[in-house]
Amino acid sequence: MVTAKVWVLKKHFEGFPKNSDFDLKKIELPKLKDGELLLESVFLSVDPYMRAYSRRDMKEGDIMIGTQVARVVESKNPAFTVGAFVVANYGWRTHFISNGKDLHLLPSSWPESLPKSLALGTVGMPGLTAYFGLLEVCKMKPGETVLVNAAAGAVGSVVGQLAKIGGCKVVGCAGSDDKVAYLKKLGFDEAFNYKTVTSLDEALRKASPDGYDCFFDNVGGEFASIAINQMKKYGRIAVCGAISLYNDSVPQKGPYMQIPMIFKELRMEGFLVTRWNNRREEGVMALLKWVMEGKVKYHEQVTEGFENMPMAFIGMLKGENLGKAVVKV
Repeated sequence: MVTAKVWVLKKHFEGFPKNSDFDLKKIELPKLKDGELLLESVFLSVDPYMRAYSRRDMKEGDIMIGTQVARVVESKNPAFTVGAFVVANYGWRTHFISNGKDLHLLPSSWPESLPKSLALGTVGMPGLTAYFGLLEVCKMKPGETVLVNAAAGAVGSVVGQLAKIGGCKVVGCAGSDDKVAYLKKLGFDEAFNYKTVTSLDEALRKASPDGYDCFFDNVGGEFASIAINQMKKYGRIAVCGAISLYNDSVPQKGPYMQIPMIFKELRMEGFLVTRWNNRREEGVMALLKWVMEGKVKYHEQVTEGFENMPMAFIGMLKGENLGKAVVKV
């Protein structure tokens, strides 16, 4: 018998999540049936969407949602050999049983030198979000100017680099001077610390006096309200996240966006990366190739120990991570 450790949502978050909102439990797993396999989590992801989705999709007492890179430790399924690595969506657990239908094997071309945790970040859901958000929602074109906020995070850092590969000028903003220095290292044309500028409006105007063709929005709220006024005519806005709003107990009010949207004839579209599940392999292989060629760089914030999942999650929501936040079991 294998004992799995799991983190459950003890209490729905009110405002910012707290350690006391989580509970660590143990679950005895049954023996495998034919067609099943036993997996052990190696890396687990913490992502902003978990904060927003927890209220919508979870009950108190449910195991926290999320993805992991896991290793097959026992298999009664011929499609999965012992020792193989997969990306799974089984939440905050150390071990779990699957029938294999909802698992994604890491590509056979994955080099040994590359951390397997990247399958949760740059070559995983965040990277795919950047890839499809830019190509399919923003429809960026060479020579355009792309704005991305939360630019030093898991999604934003890939957005900026893919936009540069696509021949665009890229402006990014982040919440610390260290993060801004990281953006410059990644090749962003302009980058600034939105917490220290005297006027966000002026900082955006200075970074691109002609305005912006594409805006990849991870933040929402006040930032989006200000940035929308600096879009060029026929600009496109991809609404990926709204991390500035996730922890509000009282919804924020206005300002409203209709006037600039009408006068500038803007297109604003919210999206979930799952829309392109049928093209997942295309995105993964493209991102993996760029990483292996050194065209897309990455940084991971790795927290050691399954017992530290809540701490890593809360730290990520506070913006303490540079690049992708993962937990190594």
